[in-house]
Amino acid sequence: MPSQILPFSYLPPPKSPPLAKQAMYKPLIYDDYPSTTTTTVKPLLSRASTFNASALATNGGGGLTAWYHNKRRRSNSDNNCLSALPDRTNGTDGGDNGQQTIAQEVTHAAAETFLLTRLCLKLLSYLGVGYRWITRFMALGCYAFLLMPGFVQVGYYYFFSPYVRRSIVYGDQPRNRLDLYLPKNSNGPKPVVAFVTGGAWIIGYKAWGSLLGQQLSERDIIVACIDYRNFPQGSISDMVKDASCGISYICNHIAEYGGDPNRIYLMGQSAGAHIAACTLVDQVVKESGEGDSVSWSSSQINAYFGLSGGYNLLSLVDHFHSRGLYRSIFLSIMEGEESLSQFSPELVVQNPNLKHIIARLPPIILFHGTADYSIPSDASKSFAETLQRLGGKAEVILYEGKTHTDLFLQDPMRGGVDEMFEDIVSVVLGGDSEVVGKSVDRRRLVPEFMLKLAHWVSPF
Repeated sequence: MPSQILPFSYLPPPKSPPLAKQAMYKPLIYDDYPSTTTTTVKPLLSRASTFNASALATNGGGGLTAWYHNKRRRSNSDNNCLSALPDRTNGTDGGDNGQQTIAQEVTHAAAETFLLTRLCLKLLSYLGVGYRWITRFMALGCYAFLLMPGFVQVGYYYFFSPYVRRSIVYGDQPRNRLDLYLPKNSNGPKPVVAFVTGGAWIIGYKAWGSLLGQQLSERDIIVACIDYRNFPQGSISDMVKDASCGISYICNHIAEYGGDPNRIYLMGQSAGAHIAACTLVDQVVKESGEGDSVSWSSSQINAYFGLSGGYNLLSLVDHFHSRGLYRSIFLSIMEGEESLSQFSPELVVQNPNLKHIIARLPPIILFHGTADYSIPSDASKSFAETLQRLGGKAEVILYEGKTHTDLFLQDPMRGGVDEMFEDIVSVVLGGDSEVVGKSVDRRRLVPEFMLKLAHWVSPF
């Protein structure tokens, strides 16, 4: 079914500060960066139907202001993103020329298993015994079983393809690793999509992006899937810091793998869309400060793709609770109720003290299914609406009847032409009309009846 595209335009800058735990942040300073010019920007994708944004009440954001001023000098930690790293890795966890001994492999696997077990036990202590999460866990098992034929094929590609570089170290924290999906064609530098996977901030993992990586690499696009600490191993500020370090590594090292550092795109799905948006907004705020040292620049990001994300946590916390992500757990992930607005990009950009950051943001393109019950499509519409009202470049692309997982899993496994995938390619390869016009009919990975059953039992 054709998707509905909601276009938006562009204007000058805003300014917004938040209030967080000082143990998590170093302070941040900002210039007043007044801007007076207003520019009209045409829709980022060609097939657009207009969406008239209604005015949204401006959030004064006094609390946001205090918080951002408190986290001022955090940028020095970004320099650590590139320190303590091997000069280059070749698809393993580091070491000389990316090679590891069997003993190192076993030790690493044992450490990861121990870590996973400990985190699961800690997570269970948060969850307790509740019917919602138990029923959703059972539904998740059925869902995974029905899609298993596709998972097996994608898993084989992930582990055995010579074009996948796994677990490249990008930082000095646990899980600071990323996977690279490289095109077979190595002629010339390739555009790059830095992808932050979803997982309800709890079960995210870099391998979740392997299907997307396989698809895009077949169209001569490099995909870098960034892993990050999940809850309870880390809270939201740790996730944002990890994502920033991963993006920094990509911006500074992707040329070594055949990528074009001038054509980098940032993408996130579900919780990953939220983390990536927080990271991007936070980076723009840091760049507007005085004397901040940053290891990557928002100007290096050509566009941001948000898939099925939520950007205003205050409006979503009760919805998540009703879906089984209990309020107490969610607030622990987000470092307390007082921090919800600080990690809500939609609210941060409305802060009148951060007017200047809007002009620094890259084009924002949000994808969402209208039948998404995990994060309603109104979340994307509201964020784009807010950015448009403030003068940002933004648009929403809605896919009628699609759920939270249809766009990311079921549709790609169905084979044929993937509508959302083609929309992404049309932006990334927009300058190459020959490649863009050549849609790819992918082979089916899962029988249709199993996909329909998976759609029905999906807990998302």
